Amino acid sequence: MEAGDHQEGAASSSSSSSKTSGSSTTSSSTTSFTSALTLSQLGDAHVPQRYVLPPPQRPINPSYPNLSTLPILDLSSLQSSSLRPHVINHGIPLSVMKDALSAAKEFFNLPVEDKILLGSDNVHAPVRYGTSINHAVDKVMAVNCYPKCPEPELALGMPSQSDYGSITILLQSCPGLQIMDQNKNWISVPDIEGALLVQMGDQMEVLSNGQYKSVVHRVTVSDENNRLSIASLHSLSLDKKIEPAPMLVDSEHPKSYKEFSFRDFLDYITSNDIVKGRYIDTLKENP
Repeated sequence: MEAGDHQEGAASSSSSSSKTSGSSTTSSSTTSFTSALTLSQLGDAHVPQRYVLPPPQRPINPSYPNLSTLPILDLSSLQSSSLRPHVINHGIPLSVMKDALSAAKEFFNLPVEDKILLGSDNVHAPVRYGTSINHAVDKVMAVNCYPKCPEPELALGMPSQSDYGSITILLQSCPGLQIMDQNKNWISVPDIEGALLVQMGDQMEVLSNGQYKSVVHRVTVSDENNRLSIASLHSLSLDKKIEPAPMLVDSEHPKSYKEFSFRDFLDYITSNDIVKGRYIDTLKENP
């Protein structure tokens, strides 16, 4: 499990982390660690300099239009194999979903000296906690906390990215997630009580030879509310090599991605700043 606090988070395996996209270094030291959630609780009127994004990366306008046309898929009357973003009637009681978010809130409200015991820079650790955006989850779950921010126009909870795996199932406590549309505009995704958000990741894009695209998304922060999210990330095994399905490759649709594995991805993010570019872009053979 992975957990993160602007984001603060925890994940299971898995890890815990705290994120604001102005910072990309995970602290494993107990001597100089101050989480974003702690800074938020202190009531500072300004965002700490280490969290302030360069002007080109800032959200510009913290108020974005809601994606009111985001389709809802009712699994009780599923008639199509097409994957849709919002899922209802999934069989998980609303009380269980609320309890999960409550448990996450309790964890992030623990003293920092308790949470930091799970601090680690090792992306292979089964359970870890940190404040960095440079992390990965080896299957299962990531739990994140995005504390309220006094200047939401200067920072992001998570910068633009796509998920590495095949499918991500997300539960969120309130709005904050944004997705990039075909025109490269950011659209806010509404929070629907009882619904789960489903989005495709890089593995699905590669397997489909680009016919399906992984969802590019980011997380904004609010000056009013903390936001919690629980993400279930579904991926192939660590060393399983992935490449475009042969039946989707022909003379009109040449192979567009190189072969890779989850371990290749972990090695890449260990030595590269993922804020500067998506890993999947390094796999493209016909950009």
